[in-house]
Amino acid sequence: MKTIKDITMKPKILLPIFVAAVGFCSCESFSDMNTNPNMPAEVTPDLLLPKVCQDAFTRGQDGMYADKMVIQTDGHNSEQFFEWNRGSFDTYNNELLQVEKMREEAEQTGDTAYVPLYKFFRAYHYYNLTLRFGDIPYSDAMKGQSQANYTPEYDTQEEVFAGILRDLDEAEEGLAASPDVDVIEGDIIYDGDKLAWRKLVNSFHLKVLMTLSRKTTVGGLDVRQEFARVARLPLMESNADNGQLTYIDQEGNRYPQFNAQWSGYYMDSTYVARMAERRDPRLFLFCLPTTTAADAGMAVNDFAAYRGGNPIVPYGNNITLVRNGQISQINSRFRLDPIVEPTMLMGYAELQQVLAEAVVRGWIQGDARQYYENGVKASFSFYETYATDYSQYVTQDSAASYLNRPLVRLDDTLTDEQKIERIIFQKYCVSFYQGGWDPYFENLRTGYPGFMHLEENPIPYRWMYPDTEYRYNTANVEEAITRQFGANNDRTTAQPWWLKE
Repeated sequence: MKTIKDITMKPKILLPIFVAAVGFCSCESFSDMNTNPNMPAEVTPDLLLPKVCQDAFTRGQDGMYADKMVIQTDGHNSEQFFEWNRGSFDTYNNELLQVEKMREEAEQTGDTAYVPLYKFFRAYHYYNLTLRFGDIPYSDAMKGQSQANYTPEYDTQEEVFAGILRDLDEAEEGLAASPDVDVIEGDIIYDGDKLAWRKLVNSFHLKVLMTLSRKTTVGGLDVRQEFARVARLPLMESNADNGQLTYIDQEGNRYPQFNAQWSGYYMDSTYVARMAERRDPRLFLFCLPTTTAADAGMAVNDFAAYRGGNPIVPYGNNITLVRNGQISQINSRFRLDPIVEPTMLMGYAELQQVLAEAVVRGWIQGDARQYYENGVKASFSFYETYATDYSQYVTQDSAASYLNRPLVRLDDTLTDEQKIERIIFQKYCVSFYQGGWDPYFENLRTGYPGFMHLEENPIPYRWMYPDTEYRYNTANVEEAITRQFGANNDRTTAQPWWLKE
């Protein structure tokens, strides 16, 4: 598996977001380019692909406050208290602009190998956008340059999801049909292995379909039948197929948290308590024993040595825990090691839990317990491979013991709802610096793992549309709001289509 190349990509920031399609991204520091920076230069798709991959596969601390994994002790964090309002459409200006440029260059140069990847990355970014907002510009988006359309209409969320599923189908078909002579240069994820990309595309396809578990049909497609069909296509078979980005100790290519300044950044009691009550040894990889516990000589694998702060009290209350050495910090390996472990867009362990849930829901035939246990064992194996200082705690023997614990075991004594709760927890507990906002959306979809919140701050269903849309695309954004929620009801508590039964 390749690592990130030494590439610096600097997209222009333009106004408004759909004017961005007129712009061109400047690409610098390519070892094989020696052009005048003041003159236009051709950028081929193989030079754009590394940045496209890096944008999609990199994981940071996004969502971790709302996911009840970390808290802020030296200030008030709005995400921790579910107090956000407006979101951003920067994805159009940045990630999608890069993806569209890769497509344009591929079409101009005849490099058809990049078209299926374009469809996959397009699907991935629109998936994240529509989950955040609901209806979004889709069919008309990114047409500023080609059609001078700077005020795109909004597609319904169902139409967006139908388009995402269509793109994923076409990505699979294109990769399967691509001749061997079509080489995917610049591929820093799978080194040009098209079968590996197919496995990722199809696995992600199943994830999208499971996201729609509250719906029967999407754009005329039967969700369950479509899941069963895609499940017969090539899927990830082990950790070797993980869709992951491996870091190197080189400027611009190091782990995102390396050298991070973590002032006031500590563990949430929600996460620590849930891991500890299940005696999950992966907790040791994510945080440190409290100062008090360390001074008392408590062992790393003593669950009593770990403690988090209450996420719904004023931040000053948790400062007392900091001063008294009674709250766990995030494990320092994340900011001291320039490489740590790869970050994943999607991995084999997650796929196994998606398949386990599908069996429980009756969407496919199979052994839900086997899928579930495969996913847990794969997660332990991943950390055993990469978190080498803690590998003795995450062996396969440790995984087997963990799977037999009363709060972890998946067997026929449980109801289907209890099984789903345990499956969702296994995706949640390993989302630390890996899952982004996924646990938050899973909680909206299933009610699990469940997050504490103040009574006056209900958990939002979405983000409000950006102010820029009201200034530059007024008629279309207002029409989308009225269609979904009623006039003048662009609120975080307004429920979007994907969550409605």
